[in-house]
Amino acid sequence: MKKIFFSTVLAMLFLFASAYAQSSTQVAEPRLGIGFDVGLPIGDFGDFANYGVGGSILYQHPVSTSLNITGNVGYIKFNGKQTIGTLKYMQSFIPIKVGARYFLTQNIYGTAEVGSYIATTGGSGASFIYTPGLGFEIPVSSNGSLDIGARYESWTKNTGTTSFIGIRAGYNF
Repeated sequence: MKKIFFSTVLAMLFLFASAYAQSSTQVAEPRLGIGFDVGLPIGDFGDFANYGVGGSILYQHPVSTSLNITGNVGYIKFNGKQTIGTLKYMQSFIPIKVGARYFLTQNIYGTAEVGSYIATTGGSGASFIYTPGLGFEIPVSSNGSLDIGARYESWTKNTGTTSFIGIRAGYNF
């Protein structure tokens, strides 16, 4: 089910980006964006977590006409299934990532980020994050654009790996 959903999201990304290929959204100056994030757990993580919701702030700094370096800080809370008795899984994280965004066309980009998270509960520690993804930007004004992307996000820690499909809808100023 999740594979079908992810495939559908990717197909929609390409369709929307094709429709808006006439206008350029490549960043000519530094930009700041805010977004709404959804996480759909996969693998072992999906055994006890159902979904995650949160927000993020994304900074983009251009280094060439098609390449931006990025900084991303967010908050995401995962909710889940019953673990013990009537207790349900709930855990919040603050992911901090840096990376690059490369525009394949005027509107479609590929992104890669690495970083770490901070768990909001004591004793949970931190882990290594790596995130490849695809997305598109749709200009909605001379200074702003709608930014929609999908990514695979993996959090690796000595106790195992937590993975999810992330979807972000944001606005870049």
